[in-house]
Amino acid sequence: MSRMRFIDAAKATYPVSRLCRLVGVSRAGCDAWCRRPPSPRARADATLTEAMRAIHATSRQTYGSPRIHAALCAAGTHVSRNRVMRWRRAAGLRGCGARRQVRTTVSDPGATPAPNLVQRQCDVGEFDRVWVTDSTCLATNAGGLYLAARRDACSRRVVGWALADHRRTELALEALDMAVRERCPHDSGFVHHRDRGCQYTAGAYQAALATHAMRCSLSRSGNCLDNAMAESFCATVKRELMPAAGWPTRAAARAAVCEWIAVSYNRRRLHSSLGYRTPLDCETAKAHHQAA
Repeated sequence: MSRMRFIDAAKATYPVSRLCRLVGVSRAGCDAWCRRPPSPRARADATLTEAMRAIHATSRQTYGSPRIHAALCAAGTHVSRNRVMRWRRAAGLRGCGARRQVRTTVSDPGATPAPNLVQRQCDVGEFDRVWVTDSTCLATNAGGLYLAARRDACSRRVVGWALADHRRTELALEALDMAVRERCPHDSGFVHHRDRGCQYTAGAYQAALATHAMRCSLSRSGNCLDNAMAESFCATVKRELMPAAGWPTRAAARAAVCEWIAVSYNRRRLHSSLGYRTPLDCETAKAHHQAA
């Protein structure tokens, strides 16, 4: 901090003359500095800070420096990431941090294992060729609310989801049915990748996969990285949406999650794995490229 800025910050508490003597500047010089208009750099920094505040507010106070920087560049404001980081800290803008994870996967030791068809290479560069799936428990004051989601591995779009106060096979089937209605996959090589949860190895769920000609892929036992793409979505829900103390009711949680997935996550949220684009932008750009 410069001497003049120190005087300006402390003049509400101490006499200006005493502050000038303390830091070794003249009173006339201090008065001239106060009358001087802000420099172009100072005005640019103020404008940048206001733009960052707006982006941070739009993201529900979840964006950190990388996504704020990407949003600024997309809007035509080209600045360095270090400058964004510096002024984000000065403005007190904080992204959301990770939360403790609760294990919700319960496997069936008697189920017939399926092969791992993706081997951590979920994104094959085409839409609706690989779906990844996972479920998680969201906290409410009325008890847990379980979320099951199906995510396209290429666009990272959540193509189907369901919420219930249980994690039985019916919840997984409801999410699968929504995804099939929305996307209508017909490729015989379609892969459905999942963890070892018993709701996915149940006979009813396996029959549904066979009906839609989906090839079943299963994560290896004890290897969380095999289904990391799906698990990262569940972690994002808790980190960016769920209140610290949970929702007051299951109905409130259901409304918030459905709105967030359909509007914010799929259409507005910038994904680092997509080059800081939204899933909708990614799919639109690929559709235009294929039509050209």
